[in-house]
Amino acid sequence: MQLKNIRMPLFVIATLLFGLKTYFVYRFMFDLSIENPMQEFILLFNPIASAYLIFAISVWLQPKRQMKYLRWTILIGSLILFVNLIFYRNFTDFITIPVLFQGNNAADLTGSFLTLLHIEDLLIFADVALVWYLSKHKFGLSVQLPKRGKIAATAVTFLLLSGNVVLAEIERPMLFVRAFDREYLVKNIGVYNYHLYDATMQTKTKAQRVFADGSEISEIETYLEENSPDEVNKKADLYGIAEDKNVIFVSVESFQNFLLDSKVNGTETTPFLNDLKESKDTIFFKNFYHQTAQGKTSDSEFIVENSLYPLGRGAVYFTHAGNEYNALPEILNDEGYETSVFHANNGSFWNRDTMYDNIGYDEFYDEKSYQVTPENSFGWGLEDKAFFEQSIKYMQSQEKPFYSKFITLTHHFPFELPEEKANIDKFDSNSKTLNSFFQTARYTDEALQQFFQQLKDAGLYKDSIIVLMGDHYGISDFHNEAMGQFLGKEVDPFVQTQLQRVPFMVHIPGYEGGGVREDVVGQIDVKPTLLHLLGINAGGDMTFGDNMFAEDGKDFIAMRDGSFISEEYLFTNEQCYDRATGELLAEEEAEACQPIKEKVEKELNYSDNIIYGDLFRFYDFDSSSE
Repeated sequence: MQLKNIRMPLFVIATLLFGLKTYFVYRFMFDLSIENPMQEFILLFNPIASAYLIFAISVWLQPKRQMKYLRWTILIGSLILFVNLIFYRNFTDFITIPVLFQGNNAADLTGSFLTLLHIEDLLIFADVALVWYLSKHKFGLSVQLPKRGKIAATAVTFLLLSGNVVLAEIERPMLFVRAFDREYLVKNIGVYNYHLYDATMQTKTKAQRVFADGSEISEIETYLEENSPDEVNKKADLYGIAEDKNVIFVSVESFQNFLLDSKVNGTETTPFLNDLKESKDTIFFKNFYHQTAQGKTSDSEFIVENSLYPLGRGAVYFTHAGNEYNALPEILNDEGYETSVFHANNGSFWNRDTMYDNIGYDEFYDEKSYQVTPENSFGWGLEDKAFFEQSIKYMQSQEKPFYSKFITLTHHFPFELPEEKANIDKFDSNSKTLNSFFQTARYTDEALQQFFQQLKDAGLYKDSIIVLMGDHYGISDFHNEAMGQFLGKEVDPFVQTQLQRVPFMVHIPGYEGGGVREDVVGQIDVKPTLLHLLGINAGGDMTFGDNMFAEDGKDFIAMRDGSFISEEYLFTNEQCYDRATGELLAEEEAEACQPIKEKVEKELNYSDNIIYGDLFRFYDFDSSSE
């Protein structure tokens, strides 16, 4: 049939093209898990329903305006889809409004962005080109309906949306009440309705601080008191072993446990860290999990400093940098420590300069404190070896005892390393990201080895404890096929959760009782653990973590999406696994996960309430510690 004889309205053509295009992107370009036919149907249904909602509005416009409206809405909708896809490839997550306000980070992401582009992304704009062509030529594709017809066309929109919501609630009961997992939202209501939901949540959370009056804090305080270790365990093993010692805390970018003891073509990836974790003066927690969300490195900092959970949307460092906190550097300042941060990046990245000042850091050595040249920088900036070397002089000038936090850069996505600096081969898989991952990890391992020697040469080693922690994952589940090749097994939800383990080592020179610990712990536990080692009683501090050396601490580690790991179970994707075997438990046995699941949801909500309501402004930590 010739185009001039087509009488199907352009808004209907646009709906079908855009809806099917979006389904194709959901199904084959995102990595959304489809578990049953109902989820598959909803995944097809919701983009068509969303597209109809957007394009059917055009029937209320005059023909010329209809065409203009359809051209621009399909372009804007496609751009939203494209940006979400790029973001997802990096973070396996979807954009939230708070993330959009982190725009000053964008300048540092150019290299990463180009790496994330694929040639097939051009298909996302194929329907845009066709609709623009059809709208520019007189094919009679506009509609002029009587008022009753316009109302009927609009009514179909509400029927489709209602049907989508009903199906979503059947598939995932209480979807909007327990929306910790954005993937579930996108799978069930689509990326566009998800953004509307996110905008609603943004308005709600902004209002939460305005209406907070402090009454909520007593309930949270009671919960934390009832779930904290008893008085005996507060002075458990190693209490005060590092009293008056310096603390050198190294946040190692994108380091995951699977790197330890790994080899590529027979060469060790991390020979120094392998030896360190086995040494008698190092305590290595092999089941230590990162708990970050959209804030990534800044989230790991926030969790460690405050023993609060990160927000599910955006980064606290951006959204709530002006809140009242009782952060680790503030507590250490009161105990006579000089506190500092070393990070050779832009001081405003992740809003660090503002947040650091608020939580009590005395000094921030950002990129302005370093000599960065083309010869000593690549990837995200100053290479780790030069970074540590140039930091020593600043450390020597600090008053003792001091707490110094270092944040490395080299092992950062997209994991670029000049060929002449690589001392290990690339891995061979279909993932360029995973292939390069081992080379930058090896480089950072070498930098850490040199740093330990530099501390000894500077006379700083013996009077310090050195803590090494991986800040978050480096390989997202977007690369599961390649990870499966490396691990020699399928990366199912259980394995994917176990891959969230990151190194956590406490190195105490002169101590001889080190070794590997099996306890299930996480970043939420770092603050109370460091205070325990330093022999500092924080009194009435409010934290969701426990001292890692307590014998009867909390029995689970919660992830931001509502997943958790306990001594016996691992819960993720609404499924309960036996942690020892990785076996998916039958429905009757899986009931054992329910009590912990409820506690996890309560903790995440309590932590959110503290942050969104800025509740610590109503709490007197000094009087509570008496």
